[in-house]
Amino acid sequence: MPDKTTISGAEAVIRSLLAEGVDMAFGYPGGAIMPVYDELYKFQDELRHVLTRHEQGAIHAAQGYARASGRTGVVFATSGPGATNIITGIADAQIDSTPLVCITGQVAQHLLGSDAFQEIDIVGISTPVTKWNYLVTKASEIPEVIAKAFYIAKSGRPGPVLIDITKNAQFEACENFEYKKCNHIRSYKPAPSIDEDKIKQAAEVINQAKKPFIIWGQGVILGNAEKEFKAVLDKTNIPAASTVLGLSAIPSDCSNYVGMVGMHGNYAPNVLTNDCDVLIAVGMRFDDRVTGDLSRYATQAKVIHFEIDPSEIDKNVKADIPVLGDVKETLAKVLPLLEKKEHTAWREKFRELDKDEQREVIDDEIHPKGEGLSMGEVIELINKYSNEEAVIVSDVGQHQMMACRYARYKNTRSKITSGGLGTMGFALPASIGAKLSVPEKQVVAIIGDGGYQMTIQELGTILQTKASVKIVVLNNEFLGMVRQWQQMFFDKRYASTEMVNPDFVKIAEGYDIKAKRVKKREDLESSVKEMMESDEAFFLEVCVEKENNVFPMVPTGASVSEVRLK
Repeated sequence: MPDKTTISGAEAVIRSLLAEGVDMAFGYPGGAIMPVYDELYKFQDELRHVLTRHEQGAIHAAQGYARASGRTGVVFATSGPGATNIITGIADAQIDSTPLVCITGQVAQHLLGSDAFQEIDIVGISTPVTKWNYLVTKASEIPEVIAKAFYIAKSGRPGPVLIDITKNAQFEACENFEYKKCNHIRSYKPAPSIDEDKIKQAAEVINQAKKPFIIWGQGVILGNAEKEFKAVLDKTNIPAASTVLGLSAIPSDCSNYVGMVGMHGNYAPNVLTNDCDVLIAVGMRFDDRVTGDLSRYATQAKVIHFEIDPSEIDKNVKADIPVLGDVKETLAKVLPLLEKKEHTAWREKFRELDKDEQREVIDDEIHPKGEGLSMGEVIELINKYSNEEAVIVSDVGQHQMMACRYARYKNTRSKITSGGLGTMGFALPASIGAKLSVPEKQVVAIIGDGGYQMTIQELGTILQTKASVKIVVLNNEFLGMVRQWQQMFFDKRYASTEMVNPDFVKIAEGYDIKAKRVKKREDLESSVKEMMESDEAFFLEVCVEKENNVFPMVPTGASVSEVRLK
């Protein structure tokens, strides 16, 4: 690639992406982005474009790519509806801190504000749900703006960035093209300075604690701090629980791991949150699904909050000791100050409560006694035949919580789901992006029959890319999570939650994907084994019990210590 030359704005877009090391992008062409696609055609040997069947599919696929690989996902869309169709995915990426660079086409500059065909103010629309956005009207702006976009998207707390490029800027000459990666913006400080006194204070309080408890989130994964975090656990032997998005940061068989917190988390960590004397939050934001009633959340404990984003400190839970900074660095600094501990009696409390959950919930879910198939037993078989090494991508609903509760992991970045926004339709396209980014790994999408039909057209992307995703639809013929709430809190008034579904097997076969349906337990294990051993994409529909519920459960407005086993 020449360092300096005169090229079109559209070519400047592609050359800038290549200079950033981008090897794959997801998108859908249209009139306002066509010049960029024309240049992309010329560079297709260097930058692979994945044509999805809907722009929402493109951005979810880019999310899956980013979450599985740790790189920045790239999305192309045209103006108007093409741009608005990626807003849901942008919002999802913003709340789940996923680095994306979204490039949209826009009508020519002289048409802005005239209600031209497919004109929409996507910069205005996307402002609340992007980390940064920018309207490019001149070709000369493109290299610098793209460099800033990648820096902002990936640095600090990651997030989505949108660049809207007018059509005239794509056609114009970009003179003396030169691309320089960005590593500093004067007004932008991605990671706050570390206060050494806060590190010492945190270590002192942790060392004095009799009943310390750690809750970690996705910040450990985003900060590439898995090694440092595991070292803290190994030295202190503090019980540690994960949020939904923190899952897989450490192996599931880690002796300090006590499960998942939150509305459908494990019994012991939820109950004992309100019994610990020191609560150590690492890279998590105290989401309402984790805390329940804030007025009754860990009020007895001193709270230490390791966090990179200053806006999260004291937002929901008051931190007695806020430890700001990149968690990889702050954990490394606190580690040598921590004392070796055992906390034997405290850890035994978790084990005792675990027995209650095992007896009341887990045994029946993993080894059901009735004829109907359970979601948990399906997840357990996937664990078995993946050797706990698969990337599990789940959609939103009961199956999501079952996958979070029962899937096990040996490797980081192995759990991908829509956390904060709860976007149905996420899993199928996200699993495609994940598989294309880490082709050497097994990728299994766990989806409900409701969410599956929101983006079912992305089977066409599998047909075209040959991505060997394993798709498991746990079909209970209901919008299961909504139905569970209707059963428990609305006197079983199942308003608009029962599903009349098509023949999913025939649909998959229409896309040249091998497909099976399982209704009986005697056919389940062999079918899961066949799916996991297949070298190609595979669709497995499992007809599960229609009205099973997910427990434990913290009802809305309840304290986490009021978690229900039934």
